[in-house]
Amino acid sequence: MPNICIITGAAAGIGFALAKACVARGDAVIMADIDALNVKKMADRLTGLGSGFARGVQLDVTCAADIEGVIKEAVAEYGKVDYFFNNAGVAVSGEVRDLELEHWKKVIDVNLFGVINGCHAVYPVMVAQRSGHIINIASLAGLIPFVTNAPYSASKHAVVGLSNTLRLEGEGLGVRVSVVCPGFVKTDIYDSSDAINVDKDKLNESIPFTAIDADVAAFKILNGVKKNHGVIIFPFYAKLLWWVSRLSSRLAAPLARKMIADFRKLRDRNMR
Repeated sequence: MPNICIITGAAAGIGFALAKACVARGDAVIMADIDALNVKKMADRLTGLGSGFARGVQLDVTCAADIEGVIKEAVAEYGKVDYFFNNAGVAVSGEVRDLELEHWKKVIDVNLFGVINGCHAVYPVMVAQRSGHIINIASLAGLIPFVTNAPYSASKHAVVGLSNTLRLEGEGLGVRVSVVCPGFVKTDIYDSSDAINVDKDKLNESIPFTAIDADVAAFKILNGVKKNHGVIIFPFYAKLLWWVSRLSSRLAAPLARKMIADFRKLRDRNMR
């Protein structure tokens, strides 16, 4: 019996890269995404890639019933769920002074309640089977402040706290939990996210670090999961910034101040 993996937000980016790597190593992968047509098309692309297989299903992570339904179907068909990747996420770029409550709600609903819904549905299954691994995709923004993305940073900080707590609760019940906190990764989140009062293309050009490939991110995630790391952080600069911020928030502040200053130049130019 292969490992049974469920991945949310699997039609693109890190989610698709994870699905590809899992199929290649022989897993049965359920690729879930709100975009039904695209996720099924992407699942078909993985046919014959390795000894595993994938199928695409529609799922809205903000709907608890959707997640429960996918998990129940997996258990009914395979009798277990080995890995559950809470990967779906959205972002909005903008200063807090420019954000509306709807921006906050959209990000929190997907990034936090989407993860809560996933954990709530799959955790009892894994407790009952006395095995399983929940992997919550957060961000470096969940470990340090991420200026101009306050809703995203708030949601990812919450995911880190949830994951670290659930890891301690689950370890005596046979359930492993990891949280992934990468730096910038090449995904379509930058193109699909809202940018408030700034030019999105110019904003993306101002990212201070080179984004790593999604396939590289998937490799590092799966390697960390294999080693049962509680917090999986990459690349090196992300680890460095995390350690610096833990030593002293003042040491990490200059980068944040530069990012907000650069953002405000774009904002001022856009609003003239």
